[in-house]
Parts: sequence; structure tokens; C-alpha cells
Amino acid sequence: MKPYISIIIPLYNKEKHIKDTLDTVWSQSFTDFEVIVVNDGSTDGSLQKVNSINDKRLKVFTTENQGVSQARNYGISKANADLIAFLDADDIWFEHHLQDLKDLHDQFPDCGMYCKAYDKKNGSHLIKSKFNNIPDNAPWKGIVDDYFKSSAVNSIAWTSAVMIPKSTFKNVGVFDSNITLGAGEDTDLWIRIALQYPVAFSNKVSAIHQLHSDNRISNSNTNIRQFINLDCYNIQAKTNPSLKHYLDLNRYAIAIQYKLVGNSEKAKTLINGINLKSLNKKQRFLLSQPTVMLKTLFKLKQILKHFGIHLSSFR
Repeated sequence: MKPYISIIIPLYNKEKHIKDTLDTVWSQSFTDFEVIVVNDGSTDGSLQKVNSINDKRLKVFTTENQGVSQARNYGISKANADLIAFLDADDIWFEHHLQDLKDLHDQFPDCGMYCKAYDKKNGSHLIKSKFNNIPDNAPWKGIVDDYFKSSAVNSIAWTSAVMIPKSTFKNVGVFDSNITLGAGEDTDLWIRIALQYPVAFSNKVSAIHQLHSDNRISNSNTNIRQFINLDCYNIQAKTNPSLKHYLDLNRYAIAIQYKLVGNSEKAKTLINGINLKSLNKKQRFLLSQPTVMLKTLFKLKQILKHFGIHLSSFR
């Protein structure tokens, strides 16, 4: 009998975290699932940590190191369930996470993606997420009216807090492996899904995004990362103002990263595609700053993080 949910966990050098992450899976109140760990050529003790676990629901595959998109796609190809949840090897779930996703699917069976609210954690400091046009003072779940508008601060979809029907992948495709080192492969998939399907969301927090863990691919050298091609959605954006705004916010975020490493050419290309009306005053100010000033402001931001002060140009 096939499981109700397949959980896919890409694993690359997360020896210090994978056991804690899997413990939050084993503690789920909803237990009809399989866990597919795709060891993406780890060179530390990650695989040994996973192999020490004795649970019939656990399946482990090892591939050559090809990146997180290939690992997730490989996991999708091995999944037996009709519904697929994702969990990164250093993030954690609350015990009600899978039950919440199942309930969301039961109530809204025709959606292309099911999303749960999440918070971020940096060391001992918890950072609450904000979702536009979603109530935050009372429990809420339903179909998101405008995915792109609601994702302007924090994304409605985050990889470790989504569940996607296998049929969705057949229609929109899987993660784009041409986008490398965590440079927007998830955002690209969410856009494709949101353009074709309704998206369901619950504002009950059930996952934690660990920002402080070691070996995060998002810390890779910006100049060697292959970022999402936002321009491929320009045609749809002409008739979808919320999508245009969302794309411009992503262009801004990537342009800032390029400016921080002194790559003015790529930054300029992205900036030229932005309608500056899409940005708030803080974002326009930062975009106008030279690299030296941006680096100074970034260092100040990192210092403030240690004191539990988290600044964001998106709020």
C-alpha cells in the first residue's frame, strides 16, 4: 500500500543537522508517509548518520554531487505517494506539520500547491514571517487570492513548508537544474505553479527555517551562481501587475547581491528591468548606493543580528 505523503530530503554535508531534522519527522502526529533522503555526494558523515536510523519508512539514495535541484528531482522520481512534501536537511517541523498539510489538501483538493506558515531562526533569535493580505491575528487557511501580492515580503511558499501533488509536476515541470547553488530554483517553480493553479495556505506556523546552520548553499560566491531567469516571465507580467511587482522585487534582491561583490555589469542588467515604482524607499536607496557603502551597511546589519535586531528592506 502506497504512503499518503512522500517526504523528500536532499542531503549534502549536513552531518551536524540531519539527525535533528529527521527527529522532527519521526515525531509527526500524521504517520502515513515515506522519507526519501537523497545523499547528493556528501563528503562528511551525513550518510552514516542517516544509515544509523532503523525505520522502514526511510529510503536512502546516493548520487554524485549535482546540486539541490537534481537531488530533489531524483527524489520526486522515486516517490510513491501522490503528494510530495519537501524538507531541507537543516530545517525542522513542528509535530502537526504533516497533519496540517493533509487537512489543507482535504479541504482544498484541487490546488497545485499547499503551503504552511513558517518562522526563521538565527541562533536563538526567532524572526516572524509576514505574508501580505493574510490575517496574522487569527487562524486562517484558504486559497490565496493573489500569490504574488501575498509573497511580496515573505514568500507564501518555502521549500521546507510546501506539499505538491505529483500531478502538478507533470504539468509544470520540476526544479530547474540550470539554476545553481540555491539561486532561485524554488522561486522559479513556485512562479510556474502559481501561474497555473490555485495555491492553498495556512497561517499556522509549523516549520522553522534555520538561517544559522553551516554549509548553506546560499552562502556561495555570487559570481559563480546561476540565478533564476526572471525575464522568461515578462510576457505574463505585462497583464499581471502583481507578477511584475514580484519579479522586480526578486530582480532587486539579486542586483544587491551582485553589487555587494562588485559585479556592476550584471547588477545594471537587472536594474534596467525594474520599474522603480515596484520598490519602496529603502530599496531604492540601497540600490543607488556604491559597493563600498553597501558593504558597510551589510556589515552593520550582520552585527545587529547578533543582538536580535533583524533589519529588512522588504518591510
